[in-house]
Amino acid sequence: MDALRLALLRAEIQRQAAEIDKIYMKIEERKQRHDPASLESLGYQLHNLYCAFEDLLKIVAAFFENQVADESRYHAELLRRMSLVVEGVRPAFISEKTYRLLDNLRSFRHFFRHAYAYELDERKLGIVLEDALRLKELYPQDIRSFLEALVS
Repeated sequence: MDALRLALLRAEIQRQAAEIDKIYMKIEERKQRHDPASLESLGYQLHNLYCAFEDLLKIVAAFFENQVADESRYHAELLRRMSLVVEGVRPAFISEKTYRLLDNLRSFRHFFRHAYAYELDERKLGIVLEDALRLKELYPQDIRSFLEALVS
């Protein structure tokens, strides 16, 4: 693989990971409070977290393949595709565990975007938060493994 292109990919991934980390800092601040406004703010940050992860996936997809045929299932298909090894092209970008956690977060993002008339259930938000915090522990290793596999 061309060293310049790989360096650019690495830099873009690291920049997006830094954005994800900023959102995690906001989540940490908001998770301590339990008033309705703080819960909505936490929900908004969890929504933003998935969007930031999806932007990370798009960086990788644009570098390697950048085509999702079924536009109606774009978000789910992009996520699924990043968990696949594409022989001769690229290793999987995310592990199966990360895929499942991101898929749960994707479902929440969809709900949050379309839940105009619903109040957030603190218990359900807690489940999403728990998944997001587990994801925080997993995704850096996925990135390291992916980049190491590209070099070897």
